[in-house]
Amino acid sequence: MILKIYIVFKIYKENCFIWINLIGEIIQKDITSSEILGKIVFPSHEIQKIVKQLGEKITIDYKNKDLIIICILKGAVIFFADLIKYIDLPFSVDFMSISSYGFKESNSGIVKITKDLDENIEGKDILIVEDIIDTGLTLSYLIRNLSVREPKSIEVCTLIDRSVRRIADIKIKYVGFKLEEKYVVGYGLDYKQKYRNLQSIYELKTDTIKKDIELLKATLNK
Repeated sequence: MILKIYIVFKIYKENCFIWINLIGEIIQKDITSSEILGKIVFPSHEIQKIVKQLGEKITIDYKNKDLIIICILKGAVIFFADLIKYIDLPFSVDFMSISSYGFKESNSGIVKITKDLDENIEGKDILIVEDIIDTGLTLSYLIRNLSVREPKSIEVCTLIDRSVRRIADIKIKYVGFKLEEKYVVGYGLDYKQKYRNLQSIYELKTDTIKKDIELLKATLNK
């Protein structure tokens, strides 16, 4: 009798996992069928490979250091969560959130800190984790802001470096991928606050971007 109950429970449990995985696949398939998504730029397996390599490199570089890893919300949170799993060191984590002002496509660098650090970073080694860096103006401001708090060092790790747009003179120590003039979503990167949960990174279709820019320009000209 006990053996029968165990077998029934085991079958039920395994079926639950099958259904959970199946539902997850259906949801991802439904999202990726969206008309605004183009081809996959960076597939999930490639992202995870790069993230692991970055984590291992950071582990070597920060051995015996007093490390605080700062996640820049919201875009970097998924990359950050995966990255720290591969950093085999004791370290602290903290979070910052910033808002940019002005015409979004220009990345003016005029920012407001909406969520500041909880920890004192004086004398600590700081690693800023970003999802994507374009002009670098916002990051440049952030580095200046943190520098006055007298950390021992400040370095930057970004999943994607779109250096073709670079304006500010900044040094990025850890880079996952290089990207040309493309708009992408997924793995934390959003389009109108959606699609962050995609496991791979997709290119946005050009028509979608053109419509948004034209609409924004028309609004600004009113």
